[in-house]
Amino acid sequence: MRLALYLAQQAYQLGEIPVGAVVVHEDEVIAWAHNEKEFRHDATAHAEILALQRAARYLGNWHLNNATLYCNLEPCPMCAGAMLNTRLKRLVYACRDPKAGAAGSVIDLVRYPGLNHQVQIEGGLLQEESSKLLKSFFADLRRDG
Repeated sequence: MRLALYLAQQAYQLGEIPVGAVVVHEDEVIAWAHNEKEFRHDATAHAEILALQRAARYLGNWHLNNATLYCNLEPCPMCAGAMLNTRLKRLVYACRDPKAGAAGSVIDLVRYPGLNHQVQIEGGLLQEESSKLLKSFFADLRRDG
């Protein structure tokens, strides 16, 4: 999670929403990313999506059923859908997202019993540090905007 927060800080410095994601497979970091929506002009360039894509390329397989994704913010529905589609084993996130969280805050897509896969979840790891970073970013955005 510390690496995810470091990546989130890099995103902040680039004017991106400060979200970082790291994929760990069999105790090895295999992929990481931060948000690149503004840089790529692509609404789908979320840290989680990019990290999952890189992990699949690294493994040569889109099945990530032995992997854990660490992210400093609860994933949105798009990212949660990608986690389901890759068969991600586990998600660990820092902060809940009361506006778009799809791992229990607004909806619980990653554990929806009607789907063919569910993701194990752990929330709250380094929550305070992540929350401060996100609040600072959005305060700066409102002040400068």
